[in-house]
Amino acid sequence: MKWSEGIDKLGFGLYIIICLFAVANIYSVDEGLGKKQLIFFGISFFVGLIIFLVRTNFFENFAGIFYIGGVLLLIGLFPFGTEILGQKNWYKFGGFTMQPVEFAKIGTALMISNYVAGPDFNLKYKKSLWTVLAIIGVPAVVVLAIPDVGSMLVFTAFFIALFREGLSGWLFGVGAILAAVFLISIAVNPIYVMVTIVAIVGIIIFLNFYRMTWNIFTFGAIFGSLAILAGLSFGAPKILEKMPKHQRERIEVLYKGEKAFRDTSGYNLLYSKTAIGSGGFFGKGYKQGSVTQGKFVPEQETDYIFCTVGEEWGFFGSTLLVIFYAVFIGRIFYLSENQKSIFNRVFGYCFAGILLMHFAINLGMVMGLFPTVGIPLPFFSYGGSSLLAFSIMTFIFFKLNYNDKNSLV
Repeated sequence: MKWSEGIDKLGFGLYIIICLFAVANIYSVDEGLGKKQLIFFGISFFVGLIIFLVRTNFFENFAGIFYIGGVLLLIGLFPFGTEILGQKNWYKFGGFTMQPVEFAKIGTALMISNYVAGPDFNLKYKKSLWTVLAIIGVPAVVVLAIPDVGSMLVFTAFFIALFREGLSGWLFGVGAILAAVFLISIAVNPIYVMVTIVAIVGIIIFLNFYRMTWNIFTFGAIFGSLAILAGLSFGAPKILEKMPKHQRERIEVLYKGEKAFRDTSGYNLLYSKTAIGSGGFFGKGYKQGSVTQGKFVPEQETDYIFCTVGEEWGFFGSTLLVIFYAVFIGRIFYLSENQKSIFNRVFGYCFAGILLMHFAINLGMVMGLFPTVGIPLPFFSYGGSSLLAFSIMTFIFFKLNYNDKNSLV
């Protein structure tokens, strides 16, 4: 048997292409940072090769240690963390920085996979449900307390894996409804929102009146749900008022437009959209973007790196990059579904879910469809912690997939 059999060449090829394309774009923004990112890629690839040399069950056996280590690193930020751009979510060692939340995601993914693959897991039982929710909730709450709202949102990606393993889809529906009511109530009078909700509920009851079982529990569920929605709707504007000024403005940008905050929270978005729009179909050419070369977008090499692609490579290059990501993420989902091991499958779904969440939020943020929350574009945004963490997850999954394909079981 050849050593290369079982290695997913499409997945690895896309990983390398995306990483090297990222280096080129970061180099366009800042040559020094581009060179450092290339070094980070080399280190990440070397660590990945080491991962391929360890036994597969190493990750399953030590999942608990990785999880606890990740949570402790997050907690350690409160006394030892360094504040950068208003958030105390970094460790600083001399000239190097490390963002532990990226590695906490790996530990959480491994822990969820280990627990779900265990003999006692069954989502039909409340114990299993509450246990897996606690596994996700502990690091998520710590991250929210930092506060790092963007990274906390990424932890919801683990529910994609749980949905595959039997979690009811009603949780996603409830979450979507609550989020929609909150966001709409910020821009629309809460009274109008509640009138609309009551009307919709009334229509649903009217159409299903004779098929519903009417008792005290039914009435309690209906009025209880309406009370929760009313509280959220009328509380949304007050919650917004209590937020720090920069966070409040980032949400208001969605409703009032970036020009209303062009000197504060809308500045990055304004020039990001200008850069993307000016690229046309084929772009202005490598290192020829006026917005990029003029340094108009602060921290463009990190969260807003996609606007560099839009300006210099145009609609064609941006679409190609989106296709690369779509195929890569789809490939992870596909390979995960075909794993013989439950542990492998769940980890793959966790990994693909994290990638999908990062990708969707980052692009939405850069194009003004989502508030700025500081979410890096996987493999693409500048930063050693992010690239190393995503590379570790990539190599762990492809190592698991490699052993799965060569397994005789």
